[in-house]
Amino acid sequence: MTATRRLTPLDARTTSIVIADQLRERIIDGSFAPGEQVHEATVATELAVSRGPVREALQRLSQEGLLVSFRNRGVFVVELGESDVAEIYQARAAIEIGAAFTVLRRGDSERVADALSRIVVEMQPAIDRGDWRSVAERDLAFHTALVAATGNSRMSRMYATLAAEARICMANLETAYHRPDALIEEHTLLVDLLRAQDWARLEPALREHMDTAVHDLTASLRESAETA
Repeated sequence: MTATRRLTPLDARTTSIVIADQLRERIIDGSFAPGEQVHEATVATELAVSRGPVREALQRLSQEGLLVSFRNRGVFVVELGESDVAEIYQARAAIEIGAAFTVLRRGDSERVADALSRIVVEMQPAIDRGDWRSVAERDLAFHTALVAATGNSRMSRMYATLAAEARICMANLETAYHRPDALIEEHTLLVDLLRAQDWARLEPALREHMDTAVHDLTASLRESAETA
């Protein structure tokens, strides 16, 4: 896939933040594959901007951990291995468990559960048609919404990077979901426990949900490596 089909030209109001946002989206959706080099000059040409703001955007994404820079080689999309997956989901679990506790303590579980339930409903059509990219988007939207429900902007910012890294893990793995039929059941359980304010069961359910994801993604990474 060429850069021409990946990036949309921007007008004179372009800033490094806008460029970073667009590049981030293309990295997360898999248009830029893990390990692929991102050429500063090519991006600048495609977006019809000078190289300065593109360089700043690449630095921003490097700070977020989505790109890695190698001296005398260039900038590349991060490649995530099994240990990375484990760390990402361990961190996600910590934030999501904290988010769920905050929602329960605030007495806002019913409203949040309703919002999360609507996202679960949106998963089924994507699962039925085997659209795993859309499934992954709704999956992460569910968990991002839980964290956002806390109203804690710092928690949401931290989680955004983790969600992006998780999406990269899924982007090029068609078998990322080993048990697609269980997705609805697992997320519905989380909604039900939140609605019931059953913290004793919700906390371990969130941990198990993340552990299962690590198991499935790790298996997918191994299968992908064996195929390659």
